[in-house]
Amino acid sequence: MADQDIFDDIDGLITEERALRARSTAELSLSAEEHSRLREVEVQLDQCWDLLRQRRALSEYGDDPSEARVRPADEVEGYRS
Repeated sequence: MADQDIFDDIDGLITEERALRARSTAELSLSAEEHSRLREVEVQLDQCWDLLRQRRALSEYGDDPSEARVRPADEVEGYRS
C-alpha cells in the first residue's frame, strides 16, 4: 500500500466521521449502530495515521516502508494512555 492509498483511505474515513458527527449534532443523538460505526471509524483513522508514521520512520532510516503493517486496534489505541 502506498502513502497515497493510505491518504485516500483517511479522506474517506474523515468524510464518514464528519457525516456521523453532523447527524449526531442535527438529531441530538446517534443510534447504537451509528455510535459503534463512529468508534470504528475513529480507530481506523488512528491505525492509518500510525501506519503512515511507521512508513515514514522506516523510510527515514533507509528501510523499506512497505514493511510497515497495520497494528492491532488495542495497540494503537493504547498510545493514548
